[in-house]
Amino acid sequence: MVRIENVALHFDDGKTTALNGISATVEEGEFVAIVGPSGCGKSSLLNVIGTLERPTTGEVYFRCQPYSNIADASLFRRQHFGFIFQSFHLIPTLSALDNVVVATIGCPGPAREHTQRARQLLAQLGLRDRIDHFPRTMSGGERQRVAIARALINNPDLILADEPTGSLDSVSTEQVLGVISEIRQQRGISIVVVTHDPEVSGRADRVVSMRDGKIEPGKEYRQ
Repeated sequence: MVRIENVALHFDDGKTTALNGISATVEEGEFVAIVGPSGCGKSSLLNVIGTLERPTTGEVYFRCQPYSNIADASLFRRQHFGFIFQSFHLIPTLSALDNVVVATIGCPGPAREHTQRARQLLAQLGLRDRIDHFPRTMSGGERQRVAIARALINNPDLILADEPTGSLDSVSTEQVLGVISEIRQQRGISIVVVTHDPEVSGRADRVVSMRDGKIEPGKEYRQ
């Protein structure tokens, strides 16, 4: 699904290196966990895959399409990717339902269909009775499930998750991991997750370890 070829990412006019010659792949339907110490480039790699950062050198391909040929990165993201973040990134003044529907802005189809789908997703994620609640009245696990519904609303091919359980207690973590596993089984979605949590990486098909902007040789393994 995704092929990364010799990607480097530099900031501050080249003074700071986030990624240093990364080459990797993500297969169709695969669950990949990216692990490593803070500051090693995990989130930068996720952002490059998700077109949130443009690499300084190298190329990324999505189903053989080079990112350098993408005319509208925002539209491309909406069509293919769903994002889940540690801090949820929910809009505090919107209900759970509206936080999901907002991700469909600019997408084709009637608004009522987007709203109906959002209701269905929230119900599937155990939030039928929380649809009209605001983020401040919800638990961390509930808020993360709203974020998962938002990530799924546009039927993505790939879920990109950055520390999705980092702000959750053990009970909420187990709930969210269960939801992610169920979604993958039902939909065949590929998942790339950045994590420090062994509970998360233990569920992945493949674990990739990074250090100093590179994939560590001999530290990539299948489970």
